[in-house]
Amino acid sequence: MPELVEILDLTPSRIRRLIEDKHLLAIKRSGVLSVPKDFLRAGEPLVHLRGTLFLLEDAGFSTDEAMEWLLTEEETLGTAPIDALISGRKTEVRRITQALA
Repeated sequence: MPELVEILDLTPSRIRRLIEDKHLLAIKRSGVLSVPKDFLRAGEPLVHLRGTLFLLEDAGFSTDEAMEWLLTEEETLGTAPIDALISGRKTEVRRITQALA
């Protein structure tokens, strides 16, 4: 969280709001909220992450499960879903996400 405050130039409460509104996904590590750096681009949350997080929630994924899925290589994508989102393959990622439900 302290690094996020600096990177995003936002207050901790505003960052928590971004997490609650699914602009970012965070897990607690040693009692501190942590967001992978891959979820940020140019000091902003990755644009295509939010819709994907909603689809994962609809598919019944917990926060930990969603985090693991996004960061682990997906066989049908040939890469981790977050890497596919970063490279502009939003439609593919979301199609696979919808199939998980």
